[in-house]
Amino acid sequence: MHSIDSTSLLLDIAAIDRKSISAQVRRFAEFSMYDWLVVARAGSDQRLSQIIRGFVEAESGRPAASVIGSRSKVPARLAALANGTISHALDYDDTHFAHVGHPSVAIMPAALAVAEEIGASACDARDAFLLGAEASCRIGMVLGRAHYERGFHQTATAGAIGATIAAGRLYGLPADQLRSALSLISTRAAGLKSQFGTMGKPYNAGIAAANGVEVAALARRGFSSCDDGIGGPQGFIETHSDNPDRLTPWLNAPPKSFIFEDIKYKLHACCHGTHAMIEALREIQGKFDVGPTGVVGLEVRTNPRWLKVCDIRQPRTGLEAKFSYRFLAAMVLSGIDTASESVFDDSICNKPHLLRLAQHVRITGDESLSDTTCTIILDDGSHRRMATHDLAQRQSEVALEKGLRAKAKGLLGASTAEALWTKIAALDGLSARDLAALLNG
Repeated sequence: MHSIDSTSLLLDIAAIDRKSISAQVRRFAEFSMYDWLVVARAGSDQRLSQIIRGFVEAESGRPAASVIGSRSKVPARLAALANGTISHALDYDDTHFAHVGHPSVAIMPAALAVAEEIGASACDARDAFLLGAEASCRIGMVLGRAHYERGFHQTATAGAIGATIAAGRLYGLPADQLRSALSLISTRAAGLKSQFGTMGKPYNAGIAAANGVEVAALARRGFSSCDDGIGGPQGFIETHSDNPDRLTPWLNAPPKSFIFEDIKYKLHACCHGTHAMIEALREIQGKFDVGPTGVVGLEVRTNPRWLKVCDIRQPRTGLEAKFSYRFLAAMVLSGIDTASESVFDDSICNKPHLLRLAQHVRITGDESLSDTTCTIILDDGSHRRMATHDLAQRQSEVALEKGLRAKAKGLLGASTAEALWTKIAALDGLSARDLAALLNG
């Protein structure tokens, strides 16, 4: 590859013929659509969900797209804002570790809102989502860890670029207009990690989705922008990353290969960076009789970058507990089911036995560990037991389906979970408006 033009490569992804997309990668897209619907509906009664619904309903104009938890229809941009925010409310959605972000909550709301607005099919919405998510992951890898370490939330920044691809494809933008939309999103994309543990984190997903719809709609009307706001001089890549990788992320580009297939799904209702620790602890608990009373020490070794994300030492709210290695370790050792969203109530942060147990947990950064790997060393006074878990290990489609359906059953109940699964399995016969109707039962 002689010339690395990220914007042109993004346009190539947006223009992929639907016949070139394999059934296998579409299967992963449908897993993500199902998981997104589940966590969106499960988070619909959260306080922030009520706030954002009230905001978009007050601002609403032309009734074009559906909002989770509301019978009102609002403009596509506002629906994307609300649905992106609400679906990330529980922080229980999928993650792509290569680009360090949550693709579905930033891109699916944009794809669904536009698809519903224009009367597209559910399959069109799925393919636009998939290509937007792929673009988001690729550009997230270009920005790299340096972008994330500077404090940017890739779900919001790279996610906004992916949302633009999804919305632009559905609007049928020609290449020149989509290029303008991508340049516009370069001046619109934003989101900071300082918001983690607050309502601001899910809002990051909402603004990414809304911004993608907005710039695609503006470009559709002829709104112009600079030639290359993504990869050009003083563009998004240059200004938002100290060490971008402009080559590697574009090797084996789709449709030949989709890195979206490496998507990981949360089976615990907390930050994905803590899941390797939880699984390692559960592995030890499954092999040995380890309870909370016998633990005198627990060392958690993780990649240092997670220390700025998941190391809230004294969480004050249920949201903050989701980003606390120490507190989550205490919960697991105490037999609390971290797969259940209901346990992350603010009151849990004041439980004396959890506070005492958390004091025995020590967190260590280890550069030798990958982003997806965690090693724990548990000391019960007479034995030191070690376990390592790597989230990067791929599960079979059968195992993924089983895990996602079990998660949905726990969040929504068996009948609703099964009804949603049945609809997604029959996507070919649905319109985007049929799909949007699933947001509210």
